[in-house]
Amino acid sequence: MPAITRKVPTPTKVEMIDTTQGPGRAHIFAVPHGVPRASLVLGHSSTGIHSPDLATLADGLPPFGIEVVLVEQPWLAAGREKPPELSLQERAWVESVKDLRRGGIGLRRLAVGGRGVGARVACRTAQKTKPAAILCLAFPLSPRRSEEDRSEELATAAAVAPVTVVQGTQDKLGGPADIAVAVAEHGQRVLTVGIPFLDHRFALPARASITDYEARLVLIESACRTVLRGGNTGPLLAR
Repeated sequence: MPAITRKVPTPTKVEMIDTTQGPGRAHIFAVPHGVPRASLVLGHSSTGIHSPDLATLADGLPPFGIEVVLVEQPWLAAGREKPPELSLQERAWVESVKDLRRGGIGLRRLAVGGRGVGARVACRTAQKTKPAAILCLAFPLSPRRSEEDRSEELATAAAVAPVTVVQGTQDKLGGPADIAVAVAEHGQRVLTVGIPFLDHRFALPARASITDYEARLVLIESACRTVLRGGNTGPLLAR
């Protein structure tokens, strides 16, 4: 099995999505055979859809019956470097998810999520998108040089659907334990999965005692559990 995927694979198809913020793009990675067991719709961070974790899920989940859709926000699809304010990203996201559902995505089971700010957007709009589960990658709990705490966003989402947060243990914006404790203070629970040595970018340093392959397995299995069972335990990685 390959290591952490560094480049987003070629999608099965790319569809334009009309939103009030302009057209976005849906990069759809279909399952190889039959009808999807579930669909996972993911948003991106300020750097776009080309991150190792999004690429790994787009490549690794379809063989297990999970259709993956990477939603490219309108500002990025238009070639703008600076993202708009969060409320406008949220509006485009909700419209995108609803458009995808009308097109047949997530007919059996729909999970949403994202990386970085994409994870925040998915959490903040969960009441409107009504997913079966939420997957957050590298959730930015506390921004640099700020005392802001975004755990309430996770707690609010957890009241709508089961939330799983996959976080590098060396993430300076908040580690797995920081997230679990902060959300518990709001009276909610999220499943936190820590991948040793990874930072906020999910980069694996040379000194790490785990391999890219092992990090990939943790990421894919965590996503499978979230999408198919809301994070509940039990054997999953069987084709």
